[in-house]
Amino acid sequence: MKLFRVASEASFGWNYTKTMLQTAVMWTIFLVVGPWLVHRVAEAMGIWSFAGSTPVGVALFIAGGSLGLRSGYVMARVGEGTPLPLDTARNLVIAGPYRWIRNPMAVAGTIQSFAVGVILGSPAVFAATILSAALWHVWVRPAEEQDLTARFGQPYVDYCDSVRCWIPSSSARGGGAH
Repeated sequence: MKLFRVASEASFGWNYTKTMLQTAVMWTIFLVVGPWLVHRVAEAMGIWSFAGSTPVGVALFIAGGSLGLRSGYVMARVGEGTPLPLDTARNLVIAGPYRWIRNPMAVAGTIQSFAVGVILGSPAVFAATILSAALWHVWVRPAEEQDLTARFGQPYVDYCDSVRCWIPSSSARGGGAH
């Protein structure tokens, strides 16, 4: 089975609906169930925790969520696909948050996961967040970048040269799809 499959031609509405359904599933698994299990196992093992901060955590979660939702919208609108590798964008997306950071959805998910750790007061969730980000960076990112380079060629290479992966770039690229 091929890891990356380009989305079939579809309306923005259908791509956005698929993106939001994917978001709901991913958030449930990776931002509710996963962190809760990690926290519960850590508690059962007697690993220390701290008094969580719901206001700070919620603010971080909203910030990360806003970035992720905006990125998903742009992926559906400009990319004519979804963030899901099996239904990936038809066009190179360098608009919206992608103008400043190559993988705003990975950054958004990392911020949100960290926020859940703040809410739960769980260093174990922080550790799981760091481990997840590292695994994404080492295993998923290279495969995704190889696929994007094969599909979009030099425009994608130029984009990678001017926009960083994890830390927003200081200057924005021109918007749109190539």
